[in-house]
Amino acid sequence: MTTELLIGGSWREGSSGRRIAVVDPATEATIAEIADGTPDDALAACDAAASAQVAWAATPPRERSEILRNCWATLIDHTDELASIIVREHGKPLADARGEVAYGAEFFRWNAEETVRIRGEIALAPSGANRMIVHHPPIGVVAMITPWNFPAAMITRKLAPAIGAGNTVVIKPPKETPLTALRIAELLGEAGVPPGVVNVVPTSRSADWFEAVVDHRAVRMLSFTGSTEVGRVLLRRAADRVLKTVMELGGNAPFIVFDDADLDRAVEGAMIAKMRHSAETCTAANRFYVEAGVVDEFAERLTAAMAAVNVGNGFDDGVTCGPMINRNAVADIDSLVRSALMDGAKLLLGGEPSSGAGYFYPATVIRDVEHGSRLAASEIFGPVAPIISFTDHADAIRMANDTEMGLTGYVYTRDLAKGLRTAERLEAGMVGLNRGAVSDPAAPFGGMKQSGLGREGSTEGIYEFCETQYIATDW
Repeated sequence: MTTELLIGGSWREGSSGRRIAVVDPATEATIAEIADGTPDDALAACDAAASAQVAWAATPPRERSEILRNCWATLIDHTDELASIIVREHGKPLADARGEVAYGAEFFRWNAEETVRIRGEIALAPSGANRMIVHHPPIGVVAMITPWNFPAAMITRKLAPAIGAGNTVVIKPPKETPLTALRIAELLGEAGVPPGVVNVVPTSRSADWFEAVVDHRAVRMLSFTGSTEVGRVLLRRAADRVLKTVMELGGNAPFIVFDDADLDRAVEGAMIAKMRHSAETCTAANRFYVEAGVVDEFAERLTAAMAAVNVGNGFDDGVTCGPMINRNAVADIDSLVRSALMDGAKLLLGGEPSSGAGYFYPATVIRDVEHGSRLAASEIFGPVAPIISFTDHADAIRMANDTEMGLTGYVYTRDLAKGLRTAERLEAGMVGLNRGAVSDPAAPFGGMKQSGLGREGSTEGIYEFCETQYIATDW
């Protein structure tokens, strides 16, 4: 298993000589120790990326496209290996890990197709005095900071369009789940990505890493996925150099169930929106607003579905929810649950952290939650479903939008017109209408308000990593 830094196509120890312990959250055992990159290592990676970028940008789009397609095929060929690494360092169930690898790899296939379709235009100026040529060259060196909850897909969703457009990258994977990133980088080299195009420097000193990279002359863009709190800090600092930024930040997704909804489908969708990938997703349903006429039945059905969740080691057969990422995550989830119960909410299921080894929290359902409570206002990032009853449709939409977050929303109703009207009024970048999953490489992923800036995926995604240049000429 690769445990060193990747800089300029070479694997090397960090200049500090320190190592970072990677812990299995299901057992609390150390499974590997990786090189701990320093600011100097990060700068060396930026230098390597800058050296490789001119030649990579000059590589014909078709050639870059074929390399991206090779990357897709290589990752698919190594699905089981990568999924096993994800389970070991993150803990999610093996089936979810395999799904993540397939989803993450698809960004290479999608962007292989987009790479040869980056558009330009030519037009005659309205005055007739000259021609206007517009094209989209790459930005240059892109710094990427990725989160622990999707160790593969959050890298590939950024990396594939970035290198497809002709950029080179320096990646800081999370210290909790760096092994997947390092192995992916190794596989991309085997698939034909030239040395220096992809550089990976994990570190235990994230702030120092960022301070060094953000001031490197060659770095022209920052792509970050993580919390809104950290995103604000990075945005302020990136402004010092007027770097382009793409930010995929926190979520607090409302899940609205009208009284005419198909409750079988609503509960099925709720389980997907809430519980896939052990409920540690920014798109997870965070607040369940259920119309009063069906709230009792929905609560009963959802509680039964959550009771069937099998919490355990992601490698074990039948497990559908793995551990949380660390002990602090369990403590944060439990604090939110305790707070809601103290405010008078009713516990229907779960609510007690598991004892023994591993960072486990049980599937939990709470009803009669106050809309303005800490539980409803916070991104839970865990297997807790708060149910809030409503009687007025306009009030439900008001409560759904009563947050600074605007990443995802979900609506369930048999009335398509009502569903579309509601979806249009939700202040969210993505809405699932009678669907519990919204992510797709061909769709634009991103949020409104403080859930982020820019879009990943879709045709829009590759243009985030391009400049727009206009040339005036006359012939």
